[in-house]
Amino acid sequence: MGRSLLSQFVNISSTCPRFMSYSTSSKLQRRLHLTQENHIPIVGGVSSQRCYCSVATPEPVISETSSTSIKKRIVSGVQPTGSIHLGNYLGAIKNWVSLQDKYETLFFIVDLHAITLPYDVQQLSKATKETAALYLACGVDTSKASVFVQSHVRAHVELMWLLSAATPIGWLNRMIQFKEKSRKAGDENVGVGLLTYPVLMASDILLYQSDLVPVGEDQKQHLELTRELAERINHLYGGRKWKKLGGRGGSIFKVPEPLIPPTGARVMSLTDGLSKMSKSATSDQSRINLLDSKDAIANKIKRCKTDSFPGLEFDNGDRPECNNLLSIYQIITNRTKEEVAQECHDMNWGTFKPVLTDALIDHLHPIQTRYEEIMSDRGYLDEVLAEGASKAAEIADSTLSNVYQAMGFLKR
Repeated sequence: MGRSLLSQFVNISSTCPRFMSYSTSSKLQRRLHLTQENHIPIVGGVSSQRCYCSVATPEPVISETSSTSIKKRIVSGVQPTGSIHLGNYLGAIKNWVSLQDKYETLFFIVDLHAITLPYDVQQLSKATKETAALYLACGVDTSKASVFVQSHVRAHVELMWLLSAATPIGWLNRMIQFKEKSRKAGDENVGVGLLTYPVLMASDILLYQSDLVPVGEDQKQHLELTRELAERINHLYGGRKWKKLGGRGGSIFKVPEPLIPPTGARVMSLTDGLSKMSKSATSDQSRINLLDSKDAIANKIKRCKTDSFPGLEFDNGDRPECNNLLSIYQIITNRTKEEVAQECHDMNWGTFKPVLTDALIDHLHPIQTRYEEIMSDRGYLDEVLAEGASKAAEIADSTLSNVYQAMGFLKR
C-alpha cells in the first residue's frame, strides 16, 4: 500500500461523538512560525488550486455559512516504507491539501501496514517521522486536519481482529494485490498479514465512520471489500439485535464511498509508462522522490523513457510515457489539459524535458525547504502527532465500544 489509504461523512449519533477540527495549540504555532502568514507557499496551493479530485455522484451542498452544517469526513494515509515519491504526492497528498478545507480530514501514517512485507526494522520509526514531516511540508494544516501515526491509536488493531472474525476467507483470496505480491515473494516468505491487511485497511476506514476515501483506480477493490464488510457487520450485529443489547440500534458502520481524482490518481513509472510509479521498484530512476536534489531530478528526467513520435500529445494509447509526463507537467503547473496540450503540441523531447525539469524543481523546492525546518525541531513533530492521535482516538474508541457492545462482549 505505498498505496494511499482509502472516504463521505454524515451524522454520527450521540453515542459516537463527532471529531471536531482542532486548532494547533499556541505553543505549536510559536514553534517554526506556524501562523498562516508564515506558511511557505506551495505551487498550486489551496487558495489558488483547482481541486482535481471529483466524486462520481453529486455531492450534497454544504453551506459554509451555516453554523449547523456538518462536514463530511475523509480518512487517508501513506506507508512509511521507502521514499515518498511524486506518485504518492500527486495521487494523494497534494489532493489532501485541497480536501482539508472542504471536509473533516484525518491523515495518518500507516506504519502497521508497512510490516506486511520484509522491512528495515532500524528504519521504521525514522521513516514514520519523515513521512509525517512530508505531510506537513506538502501543505497539510494541523489546524484543519488530524495528523497521526496508525499504531498510536490501538483501536485499529482491535477492530481489525473483530472484523477478521466476520470476514470470509474467500473475500481475501480474491484480492489482486495479494496474488501479485505473494507470487513474487513465494509462499515461504509470505506472512498472514499480507493476506489480511485489507481487513486492517477496512478497520482504518470504518473506525472513523468515514464518508469518503480518496482512492486510486488500483485500490477500488480494497474499498469495495471495506464496503462489503461494513454491510455484513451491520446486517449480522446491527439494527434490533444491537438495540436488544442496550445499543442505539441501526447501522454500526457508515458505508464509505470512493473519491477518485480524474487526474493524478495513477502516476506512472519514468522507465515504463505502463507501470505505476512505486517505492518497491528496483530502480530509483523510475521515480522522482520528493526530497531528490535538483541534479537528481534533472538526471532522472533526462534519462526517462520516451518515444520517437513527432510532437507531444495526451491520450494516445501508443504513447503511455508521453501521456504520463504531460500529465505530471499539467498537475504541478496547475494548468488545464487543454493549455498544456496547446503549449507542448509542437515540442520535441529535447525541448520539453528541461521545461518539465524546471517545473518539478520549482514545485518541490518549497516542500523541501519546509521539510528541513520541520525535521530540525523534532519536539514540534512529536506534539503534532500526539495531538492528532488523541483527537483520532476519541472517535475510534467510541466506534470500537459500539462494535464490542453489538457483538455481545461483556462491558469493561
